[in-house]
Amino acid sequence: MTLIIVGALLLVTNLISFSLMAYDKRCARKGKWRVSEKALFIAAACFGGLGGVLGMFLCHHKTKHWYFRVFFPLFLVIQAGLLFAGYWFFLR
Repeated sequence: MTLIIVGALLLVTNLISFSLMAYDKRCARKGKWRVSEKALFIAAACFGGLGGVLGMFLCHHKTKHWYFRVFFPLFLVIQAGLLFAGYWFFLR
């Protein structure tokens, strides 16, 4: 049951992170108000690293900023490590 809850929470946070990246790209193209970089980073840092990385590369958004290219994949690696460690120590 715990794995289902964790999986659902991860799915939601990554969908939010991906959606924010896609929405910001759409706003950038149309010249509308944008999502702040701080909000994009917070979404990726809150276990939305995969959604942020996918949004960055599938939407071709924020790929020229070095801090997005470095920290979003770093968030993903750290989050994967934390999830693996949590599974290993608590749910195995």
